[in-house]
Amino acid sequence: MSMSSDSHADWSFYEKSGLTPVINVSGTMTSLGASIAVPQAVEAVAGILPRFVSMHELQRMASDTITEATGAEAGFITASASAGISLSIAATITGMDAGRAELLPRRPGEKCEAVVQLGHLCNYGAPVGQAAELAGARLVAFGQSTHVLDHQLEAALSDNTACGLYVVSHHVVEYGQMPLPRFAELCHATGVPVIVDAASEYDLRRFLREGADLVIYSAHKFLGGPTAGIVAGRRDLVRAAYLQNLGIGRGMKVGKESIFGTIAALKAWAARDHDGIRRREAEALALWQKALAGLAGVRAEIVPDPTGNPLDRLKISVDREMAGASAMAIGVALAGERPAVIVRDHEAELGYIQLDPCNLAAGHAEIVADRLRAVFESAAQGAVEEPDPDQLRNRSAAGYLAWLEE
Repeated sequence: MSMSSDSHADWSFYEKSGLTPVINVSGTMTSLGASIAVPQAVEAVAGILPRFVSMHELQRMASDTITEATGAEAGFITASASAGISLSIAATITGMDAGRAELLPRRPGEKCEAVVQLGHLCNYGAPVGQAAELAGARLVAFGQSTHVLDHQLEAALSDNTACGLYVVSHHVVEYGQMPLPRFAELCHATGVPVIVDAASEYDLRRFLREGADLVIYSAHKFLGGPTAGIVAGRRDLVRAAYLQNLGIGRGMKVGKESIFGTIAALKAWAARDHDGIRRREAEALALWQKALAGLAGVRAEIVPDPTGNPLDRLKISVDREMAGASAMAIGVALAGERPAVIVRDHEAELGYIQLDPCNLAAGHAEIVADRLRAVFESAAQGAVEEPDPDQLRNRSAAGYLAWLEE
């Protein structure tokens, strides 16, 4: 289908650049460019790009802003949240020893174990455990994937434990896990610092309050900043993590534009009209729910974010026999529209897709409503093909393998 005349005014960008126009109702996904940057971050990036600065001075400025936003003792900006995990874990292995930092990951020493719940070893586009191993850490998984008890963590802790890693994500197991306050309490009882991966979380203060020593956030997700990671927490550990730029952090270095843009995004977050945004998101959800009303085999319900972010999504459950197509087929068909409507489909094999309203530009919600109705009506007429399930299961790797085909 052609793009609606009342769509977002910037469709011309796609025409000029030759890129596929995209409407993102999947969420703050790296594969889609994460989020729409806030104007303050765009202005900051543009302002600093043509100028020279002292990078350490800029990072000190970032630390002050991070401290104000999170309540941490200090902080710095790195290339991504994934980089933040690696640098933070490295900090607990080497401390402020520059010589040891240069030896990572090949010679971390004996005290290099990172304890983590088995159900937290998820994939966020890459294995979370690999981010730890890049620092030279040895992962020690404890508990079962859906059942974790105190004695299991206590048995995993030893004289060789450098840190505890705790992951907050919709990708981790959602039940039977040890809550962060208890995880931190048991780790701290043996002097082990706790690192929390909270890349996609709204709450910039909660995890430090609950016992984290270092917390990692993404700058380019809900904050609407440039691509970057934020490390916040104890001053000594922040300093040791920043020191890793002499070693493994060199390949994770961040540009002046991402540091300055993240500073602007953090300041904008504090002044953002969060209630107003929630109202607009609720309006989009109601519009989509109305567009699906009365369709056979389709149930649309508003569900909360699983990690507690102040965000709701539309869960669309699809009865394949009644609707004429599976949930996965509907998601693939929407992605084939123009503009492409990219839904949240990582659980589509369970019979549902979700629509996330947090990245909508002007006019996008209405286009999505039109496309939803049209695709489901096509499915009812038998005009939506079922995708190859094997290809879909392997599409992440396939994208990286085929992006530059001969």
